[in-house]
Amino acid sequence: MPRLAIYQPDIPQNTGTMLRLSACLGVPVEIIEPAAFDVSDRNLRRSGMDYLNHVTVTRHMSWRAFEAWRQEAEGRLILTTTKGAIPYADFVYRPDDIILVGRESVGVPEEVHQTADARVIIPMQPGMRSLNVAVTAAMILGEALRQTNTFPKPDPTSP
Repeated sequence: MPRLAIYQPDIPQNTGTMLRLSACLGVPVEIIEPAAFDVSDRNLRRSGMDYLNHVTVTRHMSWRAFEAWRQEAEGRLILTTTKGAIPYADFVYRPDDIILVGRESVGVPEEVHQTADARVIIPMQPGMRSLNVAVTAAMILGEALRQTNTFPKPDPTSP
């Protein structure tokens, strides 16, 4: 199943929203630190509410630590960026993909751009800078789950 990676998050509410999204979709999350806020369970619970009990979160203390983990896990790194080369809906996703969103304030450094296996973009109207990072994550994860047929299966007995 695709994973979501959050690079050095700036805004706890956006991180909480992405954790809630991931909990609902069953998507594991990688948080790449340092963050601009305390990434403790206590702080994330404020914005992620009770959904944190339903998401698998792995914290990586640095980009290098994340990259070492990723190389071992053999996941393909898909960077979401306004400097992307491929519209996200045209990209062919695989179950081992790691969808990476950058910092709300500055995105990711050039080193991360160079490391990415692919860079995808959400096409927007001319003159618009970017979408909220949580909205970006939702759109791209949704497409990746659709393509890989890994959306959670609804419980037919649930109302």
